[in-house]
Amino acid sequence: MNRKIITGLLIAVVAGFLFVWIASPFVSAQGLIRAARTGDAAGLERYVDFPAFRTSLKDELNARARLEIRERSKGDVGLAALGALIAPSLVSGAVDNFVTPQAIAAMVRSAEKPEPERPVPPADTPAVPKERLHQSWSYRGLNKFAVALTRKDRPDDSLVLLMTRHGLFGWKLSGVDLTPDPME
Repeated sequence: MNRKIITGLLIAVVAGFLFVWIASPFVSAQGLIRAARTGDAAGLERYVDFPAFRTSLKDELNARARLEIRERSKGDVGLAALGALIAPSLVSGAVDNFVTPQAIAAMVRSAEKPEPERPVPPADTPAVPKERLHQSWSYRGLNKFAVALTRKDRPDDSLVLLMTRHGLFGWKLSGVDLTPDPME
């Protein structure tokens, strides 16, 4: 009888651990969104890895800027080279100066994608009403989780936030994905 109780308890503990381990990014993502909607800067600081987020945002915006420069230069190699040389320093400076808890809150509230010329929306950007915002989630590996925020008035333009595991159950916003397909 004792063996059955111990086995049952062990199974319950393992099942509970797995449930919490799997559900933890959903809880953290909702905490991040709630902190952004309420303007809770301290809450956002708990859910954001600012150095990793800035690095990811710089990489994504620089990639997008290179594509736009290539498209706009229309074969002018000199102009494309000059743009490719200048763009990273402009993006880097803008991201370093403007990525704050308030800016991340505005980005999450509005579900607006960053652009090379405007890395974050203004801090006073209004929130999209909850009923006009669709949220979807997906794992991108054991330690990476994607949260896609899509406005109903712009169904093809999702803001994809990337969260990374910190410890067993903790998750922090560590990046953004600006690729066209939000769940790739």
